[in-house]
Amino acid sequence: MSGTPKQGFGPAFRRWRAGRPFWGGLLLTLGGAEILLTEKASLKVIMHIGMQGLAGYLLPVVMVLCGLLALLSPGQRLFYSIIGVMSSLGTWLTSNLGGFFIGLLLGAVGSCLVFGWLPDQEPRRSRRQRRKEAGAATEAGVASEAVQVP
Repeated sequence: MSGTPKQGFGPAFRRWRAGRPFWGGLLLTLGGAEILLTEKASLKVIMHIGMQGLAGYLLPVVMVLCGLLALLSPGQRLFYSIIGVMSSLGTWLTSNLGGFFIGLLLGAVGSCLVFGWLPDQEPRRSRRQRRKEAGAATEAGVASEAVQVP
């Protein structure tokens, strides 16, 4: 037995999640999956209908791929988010009104979150701590000035 404490899956997952647009990619993937699951036509019917029917399956697959690629390759997140939002909006016409609006909204919100994610932003916890420390220092400065005034 080694003397080092075991780190669980949680801290490693949090570090991995912090380095990518996790929630946006997840929402985009879930939106595409929801639209795929609400499709009712079989592949035989889709091939008979033609390109319009094929687009009903193609656009949600593109949404799922863009969501997964945003998670796995965050360096290209802007491209994936633009393709993802265009695919989400395209499902309005091709896939049961965008999976009864749920998949369309999940895909659009997820794409916006992927687009707005910044990789070099510091974690929120440290920003809060810095604000508290700055506030405490300001209060201490005001208190010391009040004491020094004759």
